[in-house]
Order: sequence, then C-alpha cells, then structure tokens
Amino acid sequence: MTILEFETREQADRACVALRGELDLSTAEKVERELHRIEKTGTKLVVLDLSALTFLDSTGLRLIVGADQRARRSDRRLAVVRGPATIQRVFTITKLDERLEMVDSAGQV
Repeated sequence: MTILEFETREQADRACVALRGELDLSTAEKVERELHRIEKTGTKLVVLDLSALTFLDSTGLRLIVGADQRARRSDRRLAVVRGPATIQRVFTITKLDERLEMVDSAGQV
C-alpha cells in the first residue's frame, strides 16, 4: 500500500502537483524532490493540490512553507488548493491560511 501518491501535470508556464494520501515525515522527501525538479524548469506558477490529502503533519507543513518561500524569492507563485476540513484546520490554527495563496480549485489560478 502506498501512503502518498502524487500526479504532476505540466503545461506552458504552470505545474500542478496533486497529492493523494498522507504528507508526513515518511513521504515529504519525494514531494520535495518533485517540487525542486519543477522549480528548476523555471515554471512561474506551481499549484499544490491538497484536495485529496488525508493527513498532514508538521513536516508536510514545513515543506509547503519552504516551497512558498522559494517561490517568493524567485518571483514565482505557489498556490495551494484547500484540502478537506481536517487538513484546512492545520492551516487555520497556524494562520498559514492568511499567508499562503489558498484557492478552492486548481482552475481558480
């Protein structure tokens, strides 16, 4: 059984990484590698779709914040598609929903 799966769709100057499963200490490294790979292509917009995420720990949260910081430093955008209520609660409690570009769907950006 795979704890985390992701699918990356790239087009023009945009990439969408849709996560499905658990983003935690044991899975964050492969997502981090994929985000770094995308960043090296010069893509101006990265959409991180959390709509099918079932679990998020502090490691996953740190990964998202780091990707956002790298995007801002490189004059790129990171948009985060909101996850289910349990996932969104983490963003609300940490107030990261006020700092990150949060959207309801990948089509919004």
